Amino acid sequence: MDAIAIERETDILGLVDVQPTFMPGGELAVADGDAVVPAINRLLARFDHAFATQDWHPAGHTSFASAHPGRLPYDTVPMPYGEQVLWPDHALQGSANAALHRDVDLTKVEVIVRKGFHPAIDSYSTFFENDRRTPTGLDGWLRQRGFRRIFLAGLATDFCVTWSAEDAVRLGYDVAVIEDACRGIGVPLPNGRTSMDEARERLARLGVALVTSADIR
Repeated sequence: MDAIAIERETDILGLVDVQPTFMPGGELAVADGDAVVPAINRLLARFDHAFATQDWHPAGHTSFASAHPGRLPYDTVPMPYGEQVLWPDHALQGSANAALHRDVDLTKVEVIVRKGFHPAIDSYSTFFENDRRTPTGLDGWLRQRGFRRIFLAGLATDFCVTWSAEDAVRLGYDVAVIEDACRGIGVPLPNGRTSMDEARERLARLGVALVTSADIR
């Protein structure tokens, strides 16, 4: 791939849920999830602008397996907005593991958007709750600031990062996912594939660029 030149005024780096709750030792640990922190800090040194999101769940959230007697983490249940994967309790409001990772350099992070705080609906995307209609407000902020291309990094590739990329394309942004600054969960699927396989295919179909840090100048 040819090198991608950063457009200083109209490109922005998005840090998706870079929280200890999704890292080794956290409640919903992504394998090697803490490795995104140094990769993200190196990227932040190249970009002039960044935003971050923060998963922020109340106790008893309906996406938690503990809220559904007899259900286990990674079971699925129907919700009014579609099928929902049930998760271990995680990103609990006010907990230390729900904070952005303390080693992330937040100097260039100009806005932090909290999501997942509505008790009855989960939120993967940085732009919409899982009904794909209820906005987080990020789109309005980006448009008012004049950003046109979004580079995404963070956790987890196959859920919050991918849903964010899909919604960003739908909203008219150019989008790139920086794969070495992300880590995925890889939930096994009945067809023998994983959620990572399907996420990559969905992104490719939409024209999302799958890049590495080395591709960005």
